[in-house]
Amino acid sequence: MAEQPASRPVTGTEADLGQDRPHSARMYDYYLGGKTNYAVDREAAQAVIQVFPSIEVGARVNRAYMQRVAHHLAHQGVRQFIDVGTGIPTAPNLHQIVQEVAPQATVVYADNDPIVLVYADELLDGAPEGRICYVEADATRPDDLLAGIRATGAIDFDRPVALSLHALLHFVPDDQHPYRLVSRLLEPLAPGSYLSLTHCTGDFEPQAWAAIVNTYRQRGTPAQVRSRADVLRFFDQLELVDPGLVVAHRWHPEPDSGPHLVTDSQVSLYAGLGRKL
Repeated sequence: MAEQPASRPVTGTEADLGQDRPHSARMYDYYLGGKTNYAVDREAAQAVIQVFPSIEVGARVNRAYMQRVAHHLAHQGVRQFIDVGTGIPTAPNLHQIVQEVAPQATVVYADNDPIVLVYADELLDGAPEGRICYVEADATRPDDLLAGIRATGAIDFDRPVALSLHALLHFVPDDQHPYRLVSRLLEPLAPGSYLSLTHCTGDFEPQAWAAIVNTYRQRGTPAQVRSRADVLRFFDQLELVDPGLVVAHRWHPEPDSGPHLVTDSQVSLYAGLGRKL
């Protein structure tokens, strides 16, 4: 049976849910056309859209990449998944994709936004043969995050794991040591494990993305976009899976998977999958 959330209960008060300030996960939900966001999130998201209308395209491309890479990994035999920075549930969720291939698959979701926990029932409704857990944790505190994952008992660290860090690390600026964070999360994973990562970039529209970063920072969300070379550093010590680090819509594109006829500039999001040797 699917597990109950391995985290504290949420009271549902306004202060708990952070309705007084925008949150990147709820802004992302707005870009996707979701309804789990507040007026403060919509105002901030609209400010970004004014600067870069294609941000909604990038969000949909990111979601489509997640679906493709999850399907790929499940077919490669991976049966354990850790998704950090899960965000608002949006069907199909990761567990729905991988458990369609392998009903016995285990998925641990992790996020630090209390509203995600409010909707965690949608994340915890999986195949009875598998196991799903939710951990409330901050990715910038990797030791605490790993401790929370271990506490669920859902992951066997002696077997391969797929770690997903999708649309997360551009909210971890250099002063929060993102490379150290990724290295620490990869450290306990067994050989044969994978890192799937997406990251916004200013390589194609530097002025627009400088304005986007400023919009997030002015509203209390740290942000930093990175060049392809900078994103590639996250895969140090890993073997990149073909086609390597590419703009996300170019990673094994499939018919009806995300927006079509988009440009690299519109997407402005790198994606890659690396394997731990």
